[in-house]
Amino acid sequence: MTISPEKIAINPLQWIATDDGWIDPTLAPPLPERLKVIKESGIDSVHAEVPADLTTAQYGQLLADHGLLPAPGYISGPLPMDEASLRAHLEKTDRMSTQMAELGLPTVFVATGMNKQAPRVHRPAVGADATPERLERVRDVFARMGETTKANGITAAFHPHIGTWAETEEETRFILDTVPADVLSFGPDIGHLGWAGADVIGLIREYGERVAAMHVKDFRADVAERGIAEGWTYQETVLAGLWAEPGHASVDIPATLAALPESFDGWLVIEVDKGAQPTPEESVRLCGEWARQQH
Repeated sequence: MTISPEKIAINPLQWIATDDGWIDPTLAPPLPERLKVIKESGIDSVHAEVPADLTTAQYGQLLADHGLLPAPGYISGPLPMDEASLRAHLEKTDRMSTQMAELGLPTVFVATGMNKQAPRVHRPAVGADATPERLERVRDVFARMGETTKANGITAAFHPHIGTWAETEEETRFILDTVPADVLSFGPDIGHLGWAGADVIGLIREYGERVAAMHVKDFRADVAERGIAEGWTYQETVLAGLWAEPGHASVDIPATLAALPESFDGWLVIEVDKGAQPTPEESVRLCGEWARQQH
């Protein structure tokens, strides 16, 4: 399998990582400054996120002006627990998947959201407070999201995420096994699934034909294991040095990519939730070095 350079992208979270182990989008420097660093790092595509003050066409032109292409974006939100909140969530899904279509993308990542008060943020990576009824509700929401994006010609790629109601291997399998493949594809984050102790390579081999895009994320397994053993929160685990640039920690990324089917033609989106380098710019440049090595 060969990944073309334009199918290796970045979601530059380094710029919005906070000192307390969370993220804050207001920390980001102006978008043109970020795009310049990304292009100079050797990365050709960027996670699509249309700013509120730009039209989709204006955003696409801004990327083109910097020699960059859009890559699949990300739709998330609190788990809707009533019809009014579900309707609002699906309206957001419709709006954002329409943006992906306007940018010429076939795929968008879909996830449930998290907040600092969430039970699984306080007890991450262990499937805290799991119930069959809630998991079925989560499954139903993902199915509705998939149906909504499909109506816009966009494939929804289910993205398990630590701190949400879909984080473990068991939950991942349940959702994939109970939603039709033509409604919901798979968008694994190899760092989040690995942190939760999933057999990431096994999942990718088993569900490989459904993988539409992937988040490439490296992490330190010893930090994850200690955090689980000692009951650290999400933020405490992050601040202990969990995340690293790809190829600089514990994930066997080459073996993980080798598990993808030869027919895979989706995106690899690099994410470093909190850079392990002194500055975000240095972290992005290390990500660019990894991306260039894949060509």
